[in-house]
Amino acid sequence: MKIAVIGAGSWGTCLAVLLGEKGFDVRLWARREELAKEIGTEKENAQYLPGIKIPSKVIAGHSLKESIENSEVIITAVPSEFLRNTVREIKPLFNSQIIVSATKGLEHHTCMRMSQVIEEEFGKVKLAVLSGPNHAEEVSIKMPTASVVASSDRKVSKIAAELLATPTFKLYQLKDVTGVETCGALKNISAIATGVVDGLSFGDNAKASIMTLGLMEMNNFGRHFGAKRGTAYGLAGVGDLIATCMSIHSRNRFLGQQLAKGKSIDEIKKEMRGMIAEGVPTTKAVYEYSKQHKIEMPLTQQAYEVLFENKDLKKAITDLLRLV
Repeated sequence: MKIAVIGAGSWGTCLAVLLGEKGFDVRLWARREELAKEIGTEKENAQYLPGIKIPSKVIAGHSLKESIENSEVIITAVPSEFLRNTVREIKPLFNSQIIVSATKGLEHHTCMRMSQVIEEEFGKVKLAVLSGPNHAEEVSIKMPTASVVASSDRKVSKIAAELLATPTFKLYQLKDVTGVETCGALKNISAIATGVVDGLSFGDNAKASIMTLGLMEMNNFGRHFGAKRGTAYGLAGVGDLIATCMSIHSRNRFLGQQLAKGKSIDEIKKEMRGMIAEGVPTTKAVYEYSKQHKIEMPLTQQAYEVLFENKDLKKAITDLLRLV
């Protein structure tokens, strides 16, 4: 089986390595030609996933045509802001493959989930989404991990789960695509807030309160779109929330910590060396949607005011804790 992994960031590279180690022929597509060449030469993605050996079964390239040609499964792992344009580039090459969306986030100007973006461009396709507490840094070194694959078609979720599962990467199958994707996006807002709490040394009690409020918002926002309550309280919801808010690998938590040190978003982006914190654009998308549709989202509102209106961090945290 030939598998195309679209996006050579940390998560795309991690999934390509996992599949290559299972013996599949994998084509890892990188938008930057120099990155593709570096991965091919060094057999390592030093920028996004340093220290992890790329198996010989994984071929990195810059040509979408060569990456997708004759593939049976396409895994999309590009940042949310680039997904629609990437899907449009894939469309002329598409041949009814199964698509697995591995991107967590919402489209910034539409607030659409990633599966909605894909289906709006392709029409009805065989589609699954991968989410849960799954930091690439841990999955790639075979630390025990449990995540979820969701699809409205049980046959598709079964194929995707069996494709990706390993003895250390366990996958559960769900049907609630809406809930899984909503949770995967909104947990990043909470992670920024808990990063700020850490950066200000406000303690574990305050952090736990913020995470609890974040969980409530994930559930409320998801329910607005028809998500199941149980999804928010499972791996895709509270599981991913805990991992992202607590982990040293979390880009969004890191961003919050750096904000607490007085750094600007632009300064933090430079420090992240090309990695993207999805929580910043997600905060804007969710805030604007929630205001328009009158969904109460106090954590998101405070995050928005800090990120886009320069609200004082301590005042924002204090205001939030009054609401918990």
